[in-house]
Amino acid sequence: MTNQIIQIRAERRTVPLAIKKVMAKKIFILLLIACITFPGCAVNPVTGRQELTLVSESQEIKLGQENYAPSRQMQGGDYTVDPELTAYVKSVGRRLAAVSDRPNLPYDFAVLNNSVPNAWALPGGKIAVNRGLLLELKNEAELAAVLGHEIVHAAARHGAKSMERGMLLQGVILATGIAARDSDYVNFVVGGAQIAAGLIYQKYSREAEREADYYGMLSMSRAGYDPRAAVSLQEVFVRLSEARNPNWLEGLFASHPPSRERVEDNRATASTLPAKGKLNTEQYQLKIARLKASKLGYKAHDEGRKALSKGKTGQALTLVKKAIKIEPGEATFYALKGDIHSKQRRYKDALKEYNKALELNDRFFYFFLRRGQAKEKLGDIQGARRDLENSISLLPTATAYNSLGNLYLAEGNRQKAAQYFKTAAGSKSEPGRQALRSLIRMDLPENPGNYLKVRLGLNNRRYVIAQVSNPNPLPVRNVQLRILYRDSQNQLRQAIRNVGGIIAPGKAALTSLGLGPISDTNALKNIRVQVIRARIAE
Repeated sequence: MTNQIIQIRAERRTVPLAIKKVMAKKIFILLLIACITFPGCAVNPVTGRQELTLVSESQEIKLGQENYAPSRQMQGGDYTVDPELTAYVKSVGRRLAAVSDRPNLPYDFAVLNNSVPNAWALPGGKIAVNRGLLLELKNEAELAAVLGHEIVHAAARHGAKSMERGMLLQGVILATGIAARDSDYVNFVVGGAQIAAGLIYQKYSREAEREADYYGMLSMSRAGYDPRAAVSLQEVFVRLSEARNPNWLEGLFASHPPSRERVEDNRATASTLPAKGKLNTEQYQLKIARLKASKLGYKAHDEGRKALSKGKTGQALTLVKKAIKIEPGEATFYALKGDIHSKQRRYKDALKEYNKALELNDRFFYFFLRRGQAKEKLGDIQGARRDLENSISLLPTATAYNSLGNLYLAEGNRQKAAQYFKTAAGSKSEPGRQALRSLIRMDLPENPGNYLKVRLGLNNRRYVIAQVSNPNPLPVRNVQLRILYRDSQNQLRQAIRNVGGIIAPGKAALTSLGLGPISDTNALKNIRVQVIRARIAE
């Protein structure tokens, strides 16, 4: 074959996995030696063990503070219907934090508007529990078991240590490659919010889970709770995990997997602690009374959301009306009703519902996002822009950035549009892919070299050929190359070559540059090829 590539210049070199492991082990040993010789090691405030410390306490606290708000936003936002319930959870959390091994951390406790039974902790003491988990607990002591467990994750630096492992193995300050599981909003976040997604979805080691159980039970006991509640709680978790309840599998079990071993460990710990602590069952049931009364409303909402995702607008509308009747103070229900009307292209009706949602709760990004999109459909461009920017201030999403890019593009501000599209393209969500396609349509004709890749090689007759690859999601045509090379008299020459046909997404084309034959492949280093023209083939 005439255009068979014998050698490609500047091929990417990869390090074998075994070598990477050896390198990581050597780095770890060197750091341990440094830990003995120099500052950088500290005693863990919970376990008392000396360990390598690459993330300082001030960094822990800053990380938690910066990511607490976006973490809550992407998990449904704060539960605002019953402020007394949130105040109650905070009071239990503060009681436990006061007797923890790091009582001076700036702890905060939030209840999130999310039906999935889950709880998580960020470095620095920022802790959240979903309303879906509160419904599964029987008493205040079980709530204390949950919060005490999360407090230990923060106090024992489990999240910080995960970051440090990323530093050791990958040489970066944050292990941002942690894959976030699917949820309504997590996969749409861009920028710094992606770090928050990695933090709240990290999985702890078995040792970290055992430590959180053990020291959390000690805190429970010191705070006056019956530590046996941690045993009964784990027993329930094990039963639910064995039943493979999907709601639990995507929640607490994903990051805090239960086991019979943990139950027995907790039982052994409880046997060493006073058994006269309080359960506060009656008080707890009183505090969650409104949440229990509205349980069927949230169930109807969740089912309505699923129905809408399948295009069943009539069924979704029936379900959301049921939800609103049960709990008229929940803003999320009105947002769903607005989404249904938007799906039906009844944008004026949708706008009314989004307005109602924001009257009830003006601190959740989704309500601003959806109202902004409705205003765009109704021609209120300035109002749409304000709402979309308000949405981004609460949680930066590809959806909002892509919509803003479209607004600026429509009014002819290509530079501003490109900025928004580029940010949105950082997400692998559908809005992110849409933004990338819009960016490529705008920018590729003017800067084709930023989007098409060229590598040089030799065919079997040792003539130079160029491989032009298209890693973009759109096909391209009319590709033109400029070649700079030196002739046999060492004079700088220029040539233009056209690449025929269409290059499909993810594909490449070969073209001869008319240079050769070349005996020494090192001569390829002296040839420069630039893509100077290309068009989208649509």
